[in-house]
Amino acid sequence: MATRRSLHFVFKVGNRFQTACFYRDVLGMKILRHEEFEEGCRAACNGPYDGKWSKTMVGFGPEDDHFVAELTYNYGIGNYKLGNDFMGITLASSQAVSNARKLEWPLSEVAEGVFETKAPGGYKFYLQNRSPPQSDPVLKVTLAVSDLQKSLNYWSNLLGMKIYEKDEKKQRALLGYADNQCKLELQGIQGAVVHATAFGRIAFSCPQKELSDLEDLMKRENQKILTPLVSLDTPGKATVQVIILADPMDPEGSKLLDDAMAKDKSDEWFAAQNKPKASG
Repeated sequence: MATRRSLHFVFKVGNRFQTACFYRDVLGMKILRHEEFEEGCRAACNGPYDGKWSKTMVGFGPEDDHFVAELTYNYGIGNYKLGNDFMGITLASSQAVSNARKLEWPLSEVAEGVFETKAPGGYKFYLQNRSPPQSDPVLKVTLAVSDLQKSLNYWSNLLGMKIYEKDEKKQRALLGYADNQCKLELQGIQGAVVHATAFGRIAFSCPQKELSDLEDLMKRENQKILTPLVSLDTPGKATVQVIILADPMDPEGSKLLDDAMAKDKSDEWFAAQNKPKASG
């Protein structure tokens, strides 16, 4: 699967001025391209919004060989509710640590030489105070999962990622398509994974000829496909074909639980009858 590559993570942003300051002045990334759109994306790149929006790609180098961030801004939306799905991006850059200190951007040391900071909107970044071990300082994206084994089957067996590290005790695994690429870290958590309105996407590329087979595989495996294979025009770049897949966690699980609990009046009924609930 060496021809597949990690591309970018999509963030919804509510304040472009503060966001541009963080990525350019704190992290030291460059603006790679910026696009304005009058209506929502066919693949819901900007979320479930139909109005005017913009997309800005930022990174430490060209999109062709660096993992970058896609910043989507919906005009009229000032903030988004964070879930527990996105746990952070880790990058190695002593310059970013120096920039944050100089600009008095909040930093907290969470391990020796590792600092936690937040982008506008509350998205976590972990800055390693050292030179990057590879040409791209972005090392990994960490996402929460509620069933590590199920997620490993999805990302490794179905999507072809190599498992670089696995720690059953800590409920953690590190995956990727190549040694010198940004990795995907899966971290098991207790309870449901909640995406909320700020939920983002992680994007990967693969040869065009593999997309139809990948879509067929996901259908056979009864995996959720959010957007079937579609062509998207990109100003200044070649038209791309995209499939939007959902990870194996149910994004509506938390809402369904909350709705069920709201409808459950059994506690009130037993209290009104002055009876205890039975033991199982």
